Amino acid sequence: MRVLVNEIEISEQDIAAETQNHPSESFAEAREEAARALAIRELLVQEAGRLGFVPERQALGEGKWETDEDSLIRQLLEQEVETPQADEAACRRYYDNNQGRFRSPDLYEAAHIFFPADPEDADARKEAEVQAKAMIETLHGRPDRFAELARSYSACTSSQNGGSLGQVARGHTVPEFETFLDNLEEGQLCPVPVPTRYGMHVVRLDHRRAGSQLPYEHVKDRIAAYLNAQVWNRAVAQYIRILAGRHRIEGIDLGGVSTPLVQ
Repeated sequence: MRVLVNEIEISEQDIAAETQNHPSESFAEAREEAARALAIRELLVQEAGRLGFVPERQALGEGKWETDEDSLIRQLLEQEVETPQADEAACRRYYDNNQGRFRSPDLYEAAHIFFPADPEDADARKEAEVQAKAMIETLHGRPDRFAELARSYSACTSSQNGGSLGQVARGHTVPEFETFLDNLEEGQLCPVPVPTRYGMHVVRLDHRRAGSQLPYEHVKDRIAAYLNAQVWNRAVAQYIRILAGRHRIEGIDLGGVSTPLVQ
């Protein structure tokens, strides 16, 4: 079915080009999201024209400027969508109810010996596992040889530092690696190879420092920006739903949009 916004058709070529910006579980879902995004943009541009707006492009920094369409949409939403700003009480309440989100990250000091293996290559994975197990067995008898063996066998640039990864914050390594670090005691060599998407690792945790709670004063501006963005997103989505109800939209449903698909 064709996608129409009043008398303007959203071309298949434009939808195909936009689809790459909407990753989804299936091509059909990605195409639908792309068509919806383009229909919303067309609807807003048409409404901006109806209300008499003309492009007044603003600088975006680094020599970049808004497009004419973006300028029209920005002006329209600035005029038509009004939202309250988060006050001190709302920010404080959000902080008190979500303190787990406002902690400095856990820090690890760890070392590893890395044997690379493509996750799609079963033979390479098996060989890397065999090598890692042999290395662990050696280190059980001679833990003092970790740095020496890392320099000789690890396929990671950290080998130059005896396998030391230095200080690593939570989220800076792959989740499967961090899961094993979480379950090691300081100074402990992991008794089994650690599998990741990159290969097999022989891992030793040297030190762990738990993150600490960030004071409210350090994060209140971030909280206010987040709350304001949430309120604005909901208000824009509601405006789009109301606007869609006043116009002829064919081939795509804009009534269920929950977040704005415009920049």
